[in-house]
Amino acid sequence: MPIEYSLAPLDLALIGLYAIVVLWIGWRLAGKHHSAEDYFLAGRGMVWPLIGISLFASNISSTTLIGLAGDAYHTGISVFNYEWMASAVLVFFAIFILPFVLRAQVFTLPEFLERRYDGRIRSYFSALTLFLNIIVDTAGSLFAGGLLLQLVFPQLDMGLTIAILAIAAGLYTIAGGLAAVIYTDVIQTVLLLIGALVITVVAFDKVGGWSGMTADLDPSRLSLIRPLDDPGVPWLGLITGVPLLGFYFWCANQFMLQRVLSAKSVHHGRWGVLLAAALKLPVLFIMVLPGTMAIHLYPDLARPDLVYPTLMFDLLPTGLLGLVMAGFIAALMSQIDSTLNAASTLVTMDFVHKRRPELSSATLMKVGRWVTGIFMILAALWAPQIENFASLFKYLQMVLSYTVPPICAIYLVGAFWKGANAQGAWWAVICGTATGALLFVANEIVGLTDLHFLYVGPLLFAVSVITLCLTSRKEQAPRDEQIALVWTPAFYQQETLELKELPIWQNYRLWSLLLLIATGVLVACFA
Repeated sequence: MPIEYSLAPLDLALIGLYAIVVLWIGWRLAGKHHSAEDYFLAGRGMVWPLIGISLFASNISSTTLIGLAGDAYHTGISVFNYEWMASAVLVFFAIFILPFVLRAQVFTLPEFLERRYDGRIRSYFSALTLFLNIIVDTAGSLFAGGLLLQLVFPQLDMGLTIAILAIAAGLYTIAGGLAAVIYTDVIQTVLLLIGALVITVVAFDKVGGWSGMTADLDPSRLSLIRPLDDPGVPWLGLITGVPLLGFYFWCANQFMLQRVLSAKSVHHGRWGVLLAAALKLPVLFIMVLPGTMAIHLYPDLARPDLVYPTLMFDLLPTGLLGLVMAGFIAALMSQIDSTLNAASTLVTMDFVHKRRPELSSATLMKVGRWVTGIFMILAALWAPQIENFASLFKYLQMVLSYTVPPICAIYLVGAFWKGANAQGAWWAVICGTATGALLFVANEIVGLTDLHFLYVGPLLFAVSVITLCLTSRKEQAPRDEQIALVWTPAFYQQETLELKELPIWQNYRLWSLLLLIATGVLVACFA
């Protein structure tokens, strides 16, 4: 029996109500912004629950919902390795890097890297991030939303559907800035989790429970640790490529880091990051395993990206479907608004303000709003092209594997080695980027090699690190203010003394340890 992708009047009313609430929040906050700091970083006054929930909401977007379920349907639950690895990456970030980034009082990570190295690195990384924001983040979310809405309204052209979504997300982001993004993320997360939980419970019951889900199923599809020839996540790629992609996404991607930069203190930044890490662990049960259940429920879907939309329309009754659709659209909006706000911050602070420092804060805020609108249009134009790729999730990861390793190399090495200098970082970026371009042509266009994208990232990372270390030794040593951004054992010891003054439940190290233990247990259960 074919699935009927249609919405009842009640469903449409719930979606419309949600849209009105979100737009009202954006316009309500618009009048409260009086400076660039208010608009781009919510006045640096955000508390940890809002930061953590917003980080989670922006990560578990429509692209991730569709991508996780689709990949579980196509290759198995090994796609969850990206999710649990985020927990380990965020703990690492909270311990070693976050305090230096927050205390620098910067608007963007490229600005932070300029202080560690020089202006060339800032300009390069800003340009790269803008490219990825349009090509990967915003366009991917628009495509995922367009895919879903086209099922409901097949008469709509994909390009028109994407344009409607882009305008809706862009309006409240242009008006409300980061504060609107974070507050609406809280609403969106609640709707999203309700929807995901309902779909999981209904699908689990319909498939016949755990025994029904595993019946006649290749055991490899329920294993996280996969052999070297696995097409999804081979074990070597898991310990090399996945952490690298995770580090970029969580610790270097402006649209995620911007929430951390809005924290009212280092403590709130750390607690928010750890909350986001904790929320990643249940994703296996409410977003990945439903894709496995769909193998039995819908064995003949045309493409994996249709799994989650099919689950929604087939399993949910009228009214509840509208609520879940609102949650899905909420997730879509969350990533779009995040990337648009991040892109406008990068252009305004890393290019416009740097070249026109005399501009007032209010003028910079206006520039940011115009930039948001422009990027909204560019992403909408590119998004339909993603349909040419086999899987949305693999599209996202593949693009990152070829582009971000050089930045990860100078960011990580510079955080721990005082000898890393500006000239070394510049040559690392040049060599790493050139190698990535050549490898992309050989691997993806000409077909001379067949290297898994999870091996591409570590290879480019190694080239960049070696170049950074060799060229830095031949150049002038970094200045004192640059070395001050490097983690040292002395910093850790001083922090230990400060933590003794806090109640035990406020000690982020305790929560970090508990998170790592929980992550290890979960992975062991599905190894």
